Amino acid sequence: MHERRIPEWLRHAPAPSVRGFALLAGSEAVARGILISVFPLAMYKALQDAAVVSEVYFVIGILSLTGGLMVPFVARTIPRRWVYVAGASLFVLGALLAIIGSAPAIVAGLLLTTLATVITFVCFNAYVLDYIAKIELGRCETSRMFYSATGWTAGPALGVILYRWWEPAPFLVAALATSIMIAIFLIMRLGNGRLITKSRAPPTNPLAFLQRFATQPRLVAGWLFAMIRSCGWWVYVVYLPIFAIEAGLGDQLGGIALSISNAALFVTPLMLRWMQQNSIRTTVLTGFFVSGVLFGVASLAGGAPWVAVICLMAASFFLVLLDVSGGLPFLLAVKPSERTEMSAVYASYRDVSGIVTPGAAWLVLLAAPVTGIFAAAAGGLVFAWALAHKLPVRLGQARVASGRAGLEDTHAAPALHPGL
Repeated sequence: MHERRIPEWLRHAPAPSVRGFALLAGSEAVARGILISVFPLAMYKALQDAAVVSEVYFVIGILSLTGGLMVPFVARTIPRRWVYVAGASLFVLGALLAIIGSAPAIVAGLLLTTLATVITFVCFNAYVLDYIAKIELGRCETSRMFYSATGWTAGPALGVILYRWWEPAPFLVAALATSIMIAIFLIMRLGNGRLITKSRAPPTNPLAFLQRFATQPRLVAGWLFAMIRSCGWWVYVVYLPIFAIEAGLGDQLGGIALSISNAALFVTPLMLRWMQQNSIRTTVLTGFFVSGVLFGVASLAGGAPWVAVICLMAASFFLVLLDVSGGLPFLLAVKPSERTEMSAVYASYRDVSGIVTPGAAWLVLLAAPVTGIFAAAAGGLVFAWALAHKLPVRLGQARVASGRAGLEDTHAAPALHPGL
C-alpha cells in the first residue's frame, strides 16, 4: 500500500527569510503611505488651526508611547502572534472609523492607527531579531525599505488624490492593505518567536527595563539618533502640507512632495553600498549635517515658499539616508538576552518624537509662523550631528568581520524601520 506523506511545508513552517519580512513591511507601507498625507489634511480641515492640530498630535503621542511600552508586558500573557494581529486590526478599525469624517472620528481614527503602528512594530522587531542574523541586519533593512518603496512613493500622492475625489477612499484602501498584511503574517506562520532563556525575575511592570537602558550610553545615543531623525520626518510630513496651504500652494503639494521624497527608497541599495564603502559614522554624520542645514535654509526662505519646499524635499533625501544608517548604532549595541525589552524601548523613539515635535511646534507657533518649526528641526538635527562625532570610527566593522569568520548569531538587535 502506497504511504501518503504530509508535505514538508505543512508539517514545519519554513524559516522566515529577509524577503518574507520585506513583503510584510511592504504591505504595511501601502496602508501607512496612503494615510500619512491624508491625516494632516483631514485634521487641519476638521480643526482649522495648526496649533490645535499640534495639541492633538501631542496627546496622541503620549498615549501611543504608553501603549508601546505596554507591549512587552502584554506579550507575557498573550501570545505574540495575537498581539500582532490585534494591533493590525486596530489599524483597520481606525481607518474605517475615520471615514465618518467628523473631528472626533478623525482624532479617534488617528489614535487607533498610531497605536496599531507601534504595537505591530514592536512585534515585528522582536520577530526580526529572532530570525535574522546580525550580519544580515543591513541587507534586511535595505530589502524592507526597497519593498516598501512603492507604497511610500505612490501612497502619499495617491492618498491626497483619492481624498479629494472621495474622502472615504484612502481610508478604505488602507484598511484593505492592512487586511492583506494580516494575511501575509498568518501565512508566514511566525508563531510566538524563539525563546533564548526565561528571565529569573521578570519585571512586574512595563517600565522596569528602562533603568537597564539608561545605564548603557551607546543605547541612549542610538535611541536619540532615531528619535531626532523621526522628529525631522514629523516636521516634513505634518507641517510641510500646512505650510503649503497657508502659503497658497494648495493642499496637494504636501502629498506630492512626500511621494517624490520617498522615491529615494528605490536607491537605498546604493546608499547601503556607499555606507559600506565609507562607514556608519560617516553616513550618520553626513545625514544629520546636510539635512539640518537644509531645514535651516528652509526656515529662512519663508518669503519664497517654493525655495523652502525645495530645500525641505532635498533634506528628506538625507533623512532617508538616516533611515538606512541612523538606527544601526542602537541595533549593534543590543544584547541578545534583552532583545524583546530593548525592542520596545527602541520603538518608543517614534512615540517620543510624536510628543516632542508637536509639543515644540505648539510652543513655536505661539511666537512664530510655521517656518519657525523648520528652524527648531534644524537645531535638533545639528545637535545629533554633534553627538554623532562620538561614534566609533569602525562601528559595525568588527561584527561583520566576526560574522564572516563563522559567527552565526541569529538573535540580533531589532530591525531598523521608517522614520514615522
